[in-house]
Amino acid sequence: MKKVALIAHDKKKDNLLEFVKKNIEIFSRFPLVGTGTTGKLITEVLGLEVKRYKSGPLGGDQQIGALIAEDEIEFVMFFRDPLTSQPHEPDVQALIRLCDVHNVAIATNTSTAELIIRNF
Repeated sequence: MKKVALIAHDKKKDNLLEFVKKNIEIFSRFPLVGTGTTGKLITEVLGLEVKRYKSGPLGGDQQIGALIAEDEIEFVMFFRDPLTSQPHEPDVQALIRLCDVHNVAIATNTSTAELIIRNF
């Protein structure tokens, strides 16, 4: 079974946590992967097992990108903060590009996440 990737910028972690909590039945059916702090937060607060990679600025986005390239990801929830400059923005853009190249659905906000999750 393919994995679901969970990523959130610092100011969006609570939004992602709330979204996963609201849809925990669906997320509990998938193997989950995530970047460092986001994965830790979901595990500690919701009790879901998340294979954690490095934090985004330390290469975690790229590690998840490699999973996308290897066809191991079903969809990505990447709640981005568009109002805060991110030092690793090129990595973020590379991850989004890989989703486009490999036809992997990616949600960067709650509205898009709602549309994706309805199919599962």
